[in-house]
Amino acid sequence: MIRRFRRSIMILSIKWLFTILLAGLALAACGAASGTPNRGTMQVVAGENFWGSIAAQLGGDKVSVTSIVTNPNTDPHEYESSAQGARLFATADFVVLNGAGYDDWGAKLVSANPSSNRKVLTVAGLLGKKPGDNPHFWYDPPSVTRVADAIMAQYKSLDAADSAYFDQRRAAFATALQPYQALVAQIRTRDANLPVAATESIFVYMAKALGLNLISPPAFMKAISEGNDPPAQDVASFQTQLRSRQVRLLVYNTQTSTSITDQLKQLAGENRIPVVGISETVQPANLSFQAWQVKQLQALQTALDGQ
Repeated sequence: MIRRFRRSIMILSIKWLFTILLAGLALAACGAASGTPNRGTMQVVAGENFWGSIAAQLGGDKVSVTSIVTNPNTDPHEYESSAQGARLFATADFVVLNGAGYDDWGAKLVSANPSSNRKVLTVAGLLGKKPGDNPHFWYDPPSVTRVADAIMAQYKSLDAADSAYFDQRRAAFATALQPYQALVAQIRTRDANLPVAATESIFVYMAKALGLNLISPPAFMKAISEGNDPPAQDVASFQTQLRSRQVRLLVYNTQTSTSITDQLKQLAGENRIPVVGISETVQPANLSFQAWQVKQLQALQTALDGQ
């Protein structure tokens, strides 16, 4: 019975992925998420391509979106602004930044290029978060919905004449998100309270959304996310969790690597614990936000199925 149920979920997931890829391509065709902006349309700059993808899909052919951080080898925390980036911020009609200390370089570029006509959305401010809080808001499904609504509101403020068009784009994006939201709900229903581990705080919001019990030492995850050495006692505790198979899955950040996280991944493998990587930015960069998320969720689901 359980095997048939899991098989049906896998079939549905494949159908959803096909649907979401088509929807993402259709939406993305109406608004580029990176590249050289086209004049004559609303100029939008996003600090990172996960928010850029959403902004492009919501804006359609009324906006031109440029995402600053798109390189998979770039840690957004450590990105260094360039003259080209400064020019983009200076001429932008609308800027979307993550905030909470994640992309301070973007906030500095906004301050260095003041404009009374430019709108700025800082996601952390929208969500009531501050520096020191977990900044990985794009891994929190309810926050994604709030950000999409806020972006649409800014578009309508800047271009009231096209309000009906933006409403249509918002409805289309809601449809495109359905497979992603349904997969989150399925995993939560089937695997609620399963103990899992993560090397960084990047997975905290999604683990909560999935109903998984993330038991990794919080201080360890926070330290690695911030590029610091984790407390020795937390390293030892994490190692014990893996050696004694207290967790069903280990999640790591594919865009950062340290000797400690590499050792933990090796230790998980030695103890037959599946290891799944998730990225900070959309990978591959040509995927839509929702296709990227579904791809990663399906990898998590497959790993949990094998336990």
